[in-house]
Amino acid sequence: MAVVLAGLALLTACSGSGDDKPDVPPAATGSLEQLAAKAHCKPNIQTDAQELRQANCTTDEGRYVLATFATDRGQREWINEANDYGGSYLVGRKWVAVGDAHVVAALRGRLGGTVETASPHHSGGSGSGGSEAGHSGHHGS
Repeated sequence: MAVVLAGLALLTACSGSGDDKPDVPPAATGSLEQLAAKAHCKPNIQTDAQELRQANCTTDEGRYVLATFATDRGQREWINEANDYGGSYLVGRKWVAVGDAHVVAALRGRLGGTVETASPHHSGGSGSGGSEAGHSGHHGS
């Protein structure tokens, strides 16, 4: 039995050796304020509704938007809509952080979660296609 456990421990330790982000914690949970504290951010609340709470955050790594959701479905719908704008998303259970790739990578070290990257569906070359630079959030004001 001890040999089996030792072998399992060795396999578990070796399985992460190819991962370049070995210090990713389990995905954080909590309120917007609790998540912001874990991310070392003082949240500037922009939307405070029952189904969605959203804040702008600024840390040493840069600016990002942190949002929490009342339901998993609401979160997925928000992400699906936000994907039209492109960008990097750090996704946890009922929360998401949106920012530049290097900001999201730094946040992942504090909040855990899964990184999702989306390409913008519009090139900005026709009509009223917007600029990503001025995009600070997806819902509310």
